[in-house]
Amino acid sequence: MEDALALVAVNLRRIRDEKGMTQDALAQAASMDPSEIRRIESASRDPGVRVLARLARGLGVPAAELLAGIG
Repeated sequence: MEDALALVAVNLRRIRDEKGMTQDALAQAASMDPSEIRRIESASRDPGVRVLARLARGLGVPAAELLAGIG
């Protein structure tokens, strides 16, 4: 099984790209600092449940999509 943090990073980046959003646009939509998005996408920051919920809202997807593949 891949590392859960790495899977969240991959899922976040993939969904953001599919939505055509930059890291800055996602940060604005999620009311976050762009540096936080960069750290999460590089798997150097472990986002908590509240952060995952904010990211999901900013992306317009269910939070479960950010956790896809984690089992």
